[in-house]
Amino acid sequence: MAKVMAVNAGSSSLKFKLFEMPEEKVLCSGNAERIGHEDAIFGMKWNGESEKKVLPILDHARAVELVVEAMLEKGIVKDMNEIVAVGHRIVQGGKYFSKSELFNEDTEAKIESLIPLAPLHNKAHLVGFRAFKKILPNVTNVAVFDTAFHQSMEPEDYTFPIPKEFTEKYDCRRYGAHGTSHKYLSEMGLKYLPGVEHPRIISCHIGSGASITAIKDGKCVATSMGLTPLGGIMMGTRTGDLDPSVMNYLCKCTGKSVEEMYQIFNKQSGFQGVSTVSNDSRDVIAAAEAGNKDAQLSIRLFTRRIADFIGQYYVRLGGADLIIFSAGIGENSIESREDILKEITPALGLSIDYEANKVRGKEALLSKPDSKIKVVVIPTDEEVMIARDTFAFYKK
Repeated sequence: MAKVMAVNAGSSSLKFKLFEMPEEKVLCSGNAERIGHEDAIFGMKWNGESEKKVLPILDHARAVELVVEAMLEKGIVKDMNEIVAVGHRIVQGGKYFSKSELFNEDTEAKIESLIPLAPLHNKAHLVGFRAFKKILPNVTNVAVFDTAFHQSMEPEDYTFPIPKEFTEKYDCRRYGAHGTSHKYLSEMGLKYLPGVEHPRIISCHIGSGASITAIKDGKCVATSMGLTPLGGIMMGTRTGDLDPSVMNYLCKCTGKSVEEMYQIFNKQSGFQGVSTVSNDSRDVIAAAEAGNKDAQLSIRLFTRRIADFIGQYYVRLGGADLIIFSAGIGENSIESREDILKEITPALGLSIDYEANKVRGKEALLSKPDSKIKVVVIPTDEEVMIARDTFAFYKK
């Protein structure tokens, strides 16, 4: 048995989960939020108990110290040397990484070079890695990339129709995201497809950030996010795919710079921009039910974009055997799943048990036996995938 930690460092947050491996038993989990503030929040769950407190956490190094102190104080570990490895979620691995890799100078340098493709994410991931390395200098550190699963795409699926010089000189292409989640979902989904020789799965990771992936024989063949997580379907604050001329036109109309408009597309669009209510689908659904026309439009737009990608990937795969819903909205929003399913049912020959759809946060089969494609909800677990890959490196 060995204790392995999975870490997801954001620009102002640090999520963690400690596993007993290879049993994959969760010993504790938690989150430091609002890092950089005097009123930051640190919470942890362990052994059926939980604790949350507000206190100053001015940087990620202090957040890591709090994690260590809490685990020792609660007796989760008697000595930090019990932790043999730490796995770090890295959003952007670019063209360099098609699988998880041991953290070394080369890995660290390449992750740093990719910060322009994921400025909020990769920089924060490195801060988290360096903080853990300082506190636990002797443990195995592993980088687990969101983009790695999508490296199996063919050139016609990841190449943008731009001048070849830009593609090659600047590595400008589709990379996707949420790959760790999509890989997990594709593996978990196989139990619904006994005897299917070449399984075709459409995986819908739908949360505040959202992406859809077409998977065949366990490998990604296409995914909705693009060069950055801004691409694909509409999200909480992100536009998803747009006519490229929208950027040029709005910059001219408003006098805003490309960078300013890019930030608007990232942080003030999607549900937030269309509904004018909130970036949270729960708030938008409530407003729509109360008669808010903008909220109603944003829901229809969100539903239509997801349906468009599912239809596109049905064609790309030459059919589909399974559709999976997951992540915050996909796992918990009964209304959103119902809207999407009703949109795609006539074309795809689905038969849905809408009583079975009344589930939140639990795995469930939504389709009836006569459905041409099985439809399921599977809660994602990126942390266990990080732990598995990290433990594999530790054992080498």
